[in-house]
Amino acid sequence: MNNHYYTENPDLAHDLEQWSFELRGKTFQFLTDSGVFSRNTVDFGSRVLIDAFEWEVLPEGKLLDVGCGYGPIGLTLASFSGRTVEMIDVNQRAVALAQENAKKNHVENVDIHTSNIYADIHEKQYAAIISNPPIRAGKKVVHEILSEAHPLLVIGGTLTVVIQKKQGAPSAEKKMKDIFGNVEIVTKDKGYYILKSMKE
Repeated sequence: MNNHYYTENPDLAHDLEQWSFELRGKTFQFLTDSGVFSRNTVDFGSRVLIDAFEWEVLPEGKLLDVGCGYGPIGLTLASFSGRTVEMIDVNQRAVALAQENAKKNHVENVDIHTSNIYADIHEKQYAAIISNPPIRAGKKVVHEILSEAHPLLVIGGTLTVVIQKKQGAPSAEKKMKDIFGNVEIVTKDKGYYILKSMKE
């Protein structure tokens, strides 16, 4: 059965839920469903990433949320930064929910569509790539998100990811250092690492 949140078409029966959640001081409404990641609440890693992300220091350009799920990271960043955020996920159910959640929260500066990692992105370069990567999809997928980000960033652009220490943060940190020549641990909270690299 294809019922993982990182598969293209989760074949679980629908079980829609709606709830509200406060992110950066603003209350968002989220519609979620079976077959998507963290359907009952905005997961802790995403919250730490949202709080730690700094768009004010970035060069001009759009942001890319890789593995957007039902949309908490991308919609929050679009809401507060004023930048256009392209939001992608391989999971078609998650993408449909993210599109619906954009409407529910009146967030219009988003471009939400399906893409297997970077296969079908709409821009050649971005000011920042943000990801709460699908750890359960395996190390190969996570490292592809990291390694293929570099050519897609403008100079001064950043890749920012959240990964738990026990789920591979040290290995991701090393990979980002190898690719970008730099990596910073922006913050650590309850075992979650926010890692950031800049294209120089």
